[in-house]
Amino acid sequence: MDKRLLILGAALAAHTHACAQFTDPRNYQNTPVGINQLELAYAYVRSNTSIDTSFIVSGAKFNLNQGLIDYTRYFSFLHRTAWAEASVPIANLNGAITGTDISGSTTGTGDSGYSAGILLKGGPALSPEEFANAETTTSIGLSLSTTAPTGQYDSNKILNLGSGRWSFKPEVAVSKPFGPEQRWVFDAYANTYLYTNNNRYRGVEVLRQRGLLGLEGHISYTFNDTVWASLDTRYSSRGDTTVSGIDQNDSQRNFIVGSELVVAPNSRNSFTFAYAKAVSHKNGPSLGGFTVRYDYIWGKGYR
Repeated sequence: MDKRLLILGAALAAHTHACAQFTDPRNYQNTPVGINQLELAYAYVRSNTSIDTSFIVSGAKFNLNQGLIDYTRYFSFLHRTAWAEASVPIANLNGAITGTDISGSTTGTGDSGYSAGILLKGGPALSPEEFANAETTTSIGLSLSTTAPTGQYDSNKILNLGSGRWSFKPEVAVSKPFGPEQRWVFDAYANTYLYTNNNRYRGVEVLRQRGLLGLEGHISYTFNDTVWASLDTRYSSRGDTTVSGIDQNDSQRNFIVGSELVVAPNSRNSFTFAYAKAVSHKNGPSLGGFTVRYDYIWGKGYR
């Protein structure tokens, strides 16, 4: 088995989102084109919000158990490595508000997600055979992620698996390998969550939210051909809301930390274990949780 393809198998496991709004580390390293990735994931998150993180409920304790099916295709676009991704979550959300008799539970599908990205630098489109002999270099990439309001949503309920609105996340990223044998990788991401209006908020009101700005830093280390791990941080701000024209004075400042461990016994199969927690939050979700993922990779010429 080629060593570089083994490391690639571990890197691909980080392509999709972990809990707590992170973009995963090594998301913008180069990848051979013409391959496919299927992901099955389970996440548990405990928070004071419903699925829509703009809706903070004082005294609430919500538990989210979510399964995710995700497919990614890597291809050549203008001779650069590009990808397209689609995912569908199935979840159970339950919780209660402290000091009241308000509680509930709901199960069903959440909002579907879609994304597309491209490497502008350090990402020439290479076949698996060409990629096996290529040098790892600094890469710069762009992506756009979209969440569609396809999940279950009832405007008269607190607990919802859908958000009742679209969201968009443009992102620019730099990924730089360094150190002996380039075992270390530093990733820096800048992104913004943009939201359409929810015109059915609490039945008859209109929820508007300004952009939620985010900066992320990830440092990861490759221990051997099959294992690497990372430490992850995210800072986000703004994202304040109005409800039917009334300012809610809820501009956010959130700081989230996390870690990932990726184990790839071979180039086709990999397992990811991730944890994240909000250590500082103003008007943002007080959340903590973990994710377990399995990825299978296949394609012509991929060994």
